[in-house]
Amino acid sequence: MSHYVIGDVQGCFDELELLCKKIKFNPNKDKLIFAGDFVNRGPKSLEVLNFCLKNKQSISGVLGNHDFYLLYLIEYKKTDKGLNPILDAKNVNKIYKWLKKQPLLKKIKIDKTGETFWIAHAGIPYIWDFKTAKKLSDEIKKVLKNDSYNILGNMWGDKPAKWKSDLNGYKRYRTIINYFTRMRYLDPKGALLLKKKDLKPQKNHTPWYEQTVLNLKPNEYIIFGHWAALEGKTRLDNIIGLDTGCVWGKKLTAMRLEDKKIFQVKKLIKLLMNFFFQKV
Repeated sequence: MSHYVIGDVQGCFDELELLCKKIKFNPNKDKLIFAGDFVNRGPKSLEVLNFCLKNKQSISGVLGNHDFYLLYLIEYKKTDKGLNPILDAKNVNKIYKWLKKQPLLKKIKIDKTGETFWIAHAGIPYIWDFKTAKKLSDEIKKVLKNDSYNILGNMWGDKPAKWKSDLNGYKRYRTIINYFTRMRYLDPKGALLLKKKDLKPQKNHTPWYEQTVLNLKPNEYIIFGHWAALEGKTRLDNIIGLDTGCVWGKKLTAMRLEDKKIFQVKKLIKLLMNFFFQKV
């Protein structure tokens, strides 16, 4: 059995199929874990989720910001041009129930190597140890189960920007979700800078992983998606980015946890163009 973690698919189902063939994914023995953002922007978000439902015994993931947006649309019966195929699907309730069960943080330990992998869509801020992060992920999972209408309706916004353990109510839930699904840069006190997405240096703010790496013990790893501009390059061996911008015309990436081998497929339109130009 092998464990494969896949970066942001965002509705790129054709590339997902190609990647599954490349890694020789066998749903009867392998495990596939998505690093969040199953849907949105790509052309086949419904097909991605139907693939997950079909193989739900061997597929799981963590929630990304685009996944929360879809849950909101379903809960509030809203429409979105790119996601309407899901919203109009006969099995939309099954999709909703399955997606809502996915956590913000997953822990996977590989017995063969003794290595532990923590998977979160945007990452884990240095201000939380793993025990705290897992507890907060479980907290959101519980309130999503019991109070999804109000949680999904009140999660929008950039404030509070800084985590405090005494936050309560929807401000608390919004802040937890923002750290897990939208984080890129943090200031020296751990506050979020959510508007900045590029890689240009920012005074008093650094990429979250440059601080979190100091918390990691040997044989501990963090895998994240979300930040396509990085193209997976953190320059760190134990914090691994898997969003390589497939929906933006680049690549879809997976990592096998047992040996940390990377597998990639190019965006299908680029593959077709390369084939065409080789023929002419």
